[in-house]
Amino acid sequence: MRTRLTATTSDDRLQWRGLGAAGFTLIEVVLAITIFALMSGVLYGAFSLGHTAVEKSEKSFIRSQKTRSVSDLLATYIRSGYPYRESVQEQSIYFEGERERLTFVSAYSHAMGGRGMATISIEKEETDSGRARFRLTETAPVRAGAEGGDGGQRYSLVIQENIRDFQLAYLDAEGDSENWEERWDGKERRRLPRAVRMTFVDAEGKEVRWVFPFMLVVLSQ
Repeated sequence: MRTRLTATTSDDRLQWRGLGAAGFTLIEVVLAITIFALMSGVLYGAFSLGHTAVEKSEKSFIRSQKTRSVSDLLATYIRSGYPYRESVQEQSIYFEGERERLTFVSAYSHAMGGRGMATISIEKEETDSGRARFRLTETAPVRAGAEGGDGGQRYSLVIQENIRDFQLAYLDAEGDSENWEERWDGKERRRLPRAVRMTFVDAEGKEVRWVFPFMLVVLSQ
């Protein structure tokens, strides 16, 4: 009986020693978990950073496309600016340009599919947030005799939101000299300016400057 007990006890010790040699110690397990946690954190950080970069890139692309579309729309209206007179005998031109507002007649009408003339108004509007926005309004048909060109069908569109330092300027080109004026009255000058310059600071804090020429300025001279 003793021999069997001794033999059994000896086998158990051998078995326990074999198991201990094949398994992992507590330190090894903790170390493996720590490494796994660190690798997971690094991978998550890299994935999050990449995802954020993609989102920023997409938002920047969308803003860029929107800005380009707005610029193209304004360019179409202004390049088609027409030296509108109420009659053949009338020398004054329907064009009212201020620092924060512009009203003129364009030979392009977006509401009518690009055909026909329309009264275009671009103006700054104050908002409750302390910033501003500028709006484009098209009125067709042209009724320059009414106050502000009112009396037709009106279509309005907000061009930019959350802007500041919005201002307009008008290019007076006489001979070799070129001057940007803050005000242009078609009744006094009896001609169109060579171009309109529009500057403002957008919602991202970037300064935007657009210059749009009048292609039909020769008709007003």
